[in-house]
Amino acid sequence: MVKSPEDALKATLARVAPGTALRDGLERILRGRTGALIVLGYDKQVEAMCSGGFDIGIDFSPTRLRELAKMDGAIVCDGEVSRIIKAAVQLVPDPSIPSQESGTRHRTAERVAIQTGLPVISVSQSMQIIALYVAGIRHVLESSEPVLARANQALATLERYRARLDQVTNSLSALEIEAMVTVRDVAVTLQRQEMVRRISEEISQYVLELGVDGRLLSLQLDELTSGLGPDSEMVLRDYAGIKGGVEVEAAVEQLRNFSSTDLIDLNRIASVVGFRPGMDSLDAVVQPLGYRLLAGIKSVPRAVADRLVNHFGGLQHLMAANIDDLMAVDGIGEQRARTVREGLSRIAETSLLDRFI
Repeated sequence: MVKSPEDALKATLARVAPGTALRDGLERILRGRTGALIVLGYDKQVEAMCSGGFDIGIDFSPTRLRELAKMDGAIVCDGEVSRIIKAAVQLVPDPSIPSQESGTRHRTAERVAIQTGLPVISVSQSMQIIALYVAGIRHVLESSEPVLARANQALATLERYRARLDQVTNSLSALEIEAMVTVRDVAVTLQRQEMVRRISEEISQYVLELGVDGRLLSLQLDELTSGLGPDSEMVLRDYAGIKGGVEVEAAVEQLRNFSSTDLIDLNRIASVVGFRPGMDSLDAVVQPLGYRLLAGIKSVPRAVADRLVNHFGGLQHLMAANIDDLMAVDGIGEQRARTVREGLSRIAETSLLDRFI
């Protein structure tokens, strides 16, 4: 499976994170005030663009990387960064590949990364920076201190947003049970879910970049994201389904591609669900199908939830159903019918208590 540029960058960040042998070697090169050009991977394409140098074929170690960087030329490692394949080689990538870099080493690194699809690291002797080139993306590594500062700021933001998400989610559940949900309630819930997802992803990248220095950050992130419950896909299935013609997967992708400006516009979010500004007011009352609340009952598989929604056609009919009504659904026995009935009653009771206490 082909990785996206973002996934490829994350995988490379994990390889060069503090605590890894490769990062130790890169830090040694920086402290020694020498430059370096390092290719992480070796195949026929890389072999074809290598000119001169030495076939080394030795186990990787930070000290060896530092000593080999003293020579002119690039260093080629295997994909796992367990062996050093070549050293002091001249890399000759396709010169027609466009590059935004001005320095010879950085320009070569960018072109090799684009041509081969492999990560390339450039250590600048003059600017004292480590730059990664991965799938057309340039990323400059930083020391742990500034990354930790940004990560802690993001954690504080996530904590506030998570608290607000819990509030709007509990409110939505109570309003669904009372049949008083408006388009605005749906849009606000989707907005908060997407905000929490984006901040969580940002912090996840900080955790990768920090390596061993990000252990406490990882624990805090796990704590803040645990028990989030059904995601935006369930909300979209609940409400996009009643509009008809809205593909849930496409709607999820559209929501994730929204800019920060688009994300604060509730009308734009409502349009993703299928509500049209001007024709469907944000204060219009809508009824869910019931997917989201059923997803909150862990012992109810998705296929069973689909059959229940198709049979009853909406949450209000589902909430009013007794055990005999539930058993009339194909594949629902007495035990599962009791599980569904008790689960929905428990969710209703909890949501209403949270709303009015």
